[in-house]
Amino acid sequence: MIIGLDIGTSSAKAVAFDYAGNILSQHSIPYPIINPAEGWYEQDPEIVYGACIDSIMHVMISLKQSSGEIPKPVCISVSSAMHGLIAVDSMGQPLSNCIIWADRRSEHIAVALEASEAGRLLYQQTGTPIHPMSLLCKLMWIKSNDQKLFAQSHKFIGIKEFLFYRLFGVYVVDHSIASATGLFDIHHLRWSDQALSLAGISEAQLASPVPVDYILNMPRREIAALMHIPEDTPFVIGGSDGCLANLGVGAISPGVASVTVGTSGAIRVASSQANHEKKQRLFTYLLRPNEYIIGGAVNNGGVLRNWFRDNFLSEYTQMEADGDPSASLNALIDSVVPGAEGLIFLPYLTGERAPHWNSNAKGVYFGIQLHHGRAHFARAMMEGMLFAIYSVGIALEENTGPIHTIFASGGLARSSLLVQMLADIFNKPVFTKNTVESSAWGAALIGLEALGIQGGEPTIKNKQAEAEHDTEHDYKPSAENHAVYMKNFRKFERLYHILEGEF
Repeated sequence: MIIGLDIGTSSAKAVAFDYAGNILSQHSIPYPIINPAEGWYEQDPEIVYGACIDSIMHVMISLKQSSGEIPKPVCISVSSAMHGLIAVDSMGQPLSNCIIWADRRSEHIAVALEASEAGRLLYQQTGTPIHPMSLLCKLMWIKSNDQKLFAQSHKFIGIKEFLFYRLFGVYVVDHSIASATGLFDIHHLRWSDQALSLAGISEAQLASPVPVDYILNMPRREIAALMHIPEDTPFVIGGSDGCLANLGVGAISPGVASVTVGTSGAIRVASSQANHEKKQRLFTYLLRPNEYIIGGAVNNGGVLRNWFRDNFLSEYTQMEADGDPSASLNALIDSVVPGAEGLIFLPYLTGERAPHWNSNAKGVYFGIQLHHGRAHFARAMMEGMLFAIYSVGIALEENTGPIHTIFASGGLARSSLLVQMLADIFNKPVFTKNTVESSAWGAALIGLEALGIQGGEPTIKNKQAEAEHDTEHDYKPSAENHAVYMKNFRKFERLYHILEGEF
């Protein structure tokens, strides 16, 4: 048995798997996003840390109750969301909240840097688009706007580094997470001197980069007891949630894409070469040396569903609490034909990352007529979210070649309606796995690889290859629906460019 811990934007989730990827137990603990000012988005690192510890504890207790024996995970391997920044003092105590990927306070810094030659060179070196999500832009903002915090900070770290420091007393960051900071040279696997100079920090103020299969053994009995795990349980550092999602669904071959939708969304493909496009629309993150995950993330995924539900479906709140949380919204969407009878939604409620990288973008409903009701607005909202992912998919195909197969994971994969919409919009077959916890399973795969576990099981490489065939459902695209969607999508694209100057 192995545990994958997935530290996401909205929750920490521990998932126990057998070596074949079957879920034995899982537990998720949510935590809030703090919005102290317009465009500022943060989380309390202490709360996130507690959620990680408690989620593992609940899984271990559940396993003991179901088997009657004390479970012993071979290791705990960790997936984490990217782009978080925490300032800590010399004792490792947080001086700030974790500034998360959605934060836009450094927008003016990002805009100026992106337009410069220095920004272009940094993009080529780090693979990370110049955007307020990056640690580089966040650090430049702190240096200019909170000099007291900047001077007091001993280290600048992300949420996974915070977890590992608390557990092991060392500052380490995996190459995968480091490659999403905008501070890391993905070609030489070290911190970029140019980025450090712009940020005004030294290499000593960041965690030490290590491979994704780096192992530390739990040395502290009291913390192990909190999680109900044996002392000396190995922890594998793992990687970023996006890279591990590709690994977890088996999207590691040319032409095979992974689409993940949680709070945000993303589409990614694997490549043996970094992407160097001049338009800077896509990221290039590291899974392992010479194994790159190229793609783009959109800001507005599941957050759109929550926004629509909370503001326009309040009477369904109790219904959802008593049953399937997606059933009422899905039924509403399904009551309207594809294309929402001409109603179009630009889904940029929290700005946008790929392919536009515009933190000032706003949400827009366009084409409203008297016959449009709440169901039309619900369907247009979800179509707009998928159109945003499709925009990234177009840029991805232009740079990495045709996509012929898509694997869907995350909350999206739990809705057959939305997966079918994804297939129709892309006009490509979409597959979902028996295990939709792709990032946690990707972390588990790295953990098994790190420990060299074979045990009569297929090798990790074979597991990855076989994962492409281990599907639960496949969705064939409808040419008729695709034609309807493309008519709206072309207008969707034009609307963004027409309104871009008004945002």
